[in-house]
Amino acid sequence: MGKRISIIAGGLDRVGSAVILFVESLKHFYTLPKQVDRILFHCFHIGYKTFPIVAIMSLFIGGVLALQTGFSLENVSGAQSFLGSIVGLSMARELGPVMTAFLVAGRAGSAITAELASMKVYQEVDALITMNLSPERILVLPRLLAICIMMPVLVIASTVIGWYGGMIVSHNVGFISLETDTYWQGVREFVNFKSVKDGLIKGEIFGLVIVLICCNEGLRTTGGPREIGHAVTRAVVGSMMMILFLDYFVTKATM
Repeated sequence: MGKRISIIAGGLDRVGSAVILFVESLKHFYTLPKQVDRILFHCFHIGYKTFPIVAIMSLFIGGVLALQTGFSLENVSGAQSFLGSIVGLSMARELGPVMTAFLVAGRAGSAITAELASMKVYQEVDALITMNLSPERILVLPRLLAICIMMPVLVIASTVIGWYGGMIVSHNVGFISLETDTYWQGVREFVNFKSVKDGLIKGEIFGLVIVLICCNEGLRTTGGPREIGHAVTRAVVGSMMMILFLDYFVTKATM
């Protein structure tokens, strides 16, 4: 019982610390015009370098979704004409933002945690504080703005590429053989602006949570170099668990 209480207390402590970090970062919002170079640097590393794996994953996720759905509907007369709507809505509302967030957490989030944890362990963060430079302003705020800029781009790219993956499979697999016009007609009829907007909202929330958790874990790291690896593990696992936890509530709120 005591162990469970300590685990819950530790989790609440991390959540509270992340919220405080977010508030402290926002206090330096007025400094953003002076940090354009840092913001662009983080946009490049968070967005541009993550895009290839997001594109590959989305293409195959869309294709597999169309393949599995087409196989399930093979014996239902006329049902395969709805493949476009099924793949379109699934990618726009759920798979696009969630899988993109997982990849951002695994690739960019782990790098953020490792960098900040290294700076904390080797006392570079203490040096910033000694020079009266806030770590929240220099290390956290530019990353928060960068993820706000790049996450919608990644989610839209993931969604559209997933649609094309579904189209390729639907048209070329023998037991489906769906015309591309029929596929895209289903996408146009059932995927509206609200569906895309809901996916973008999810992506923004997930992105902010990932950066906050990873920055918080990095800046809380104490001890030697071994703790850097532990911090990265906690940050990535915590980010993914929080994405899954928030996904239900955000989905319910946007329905």
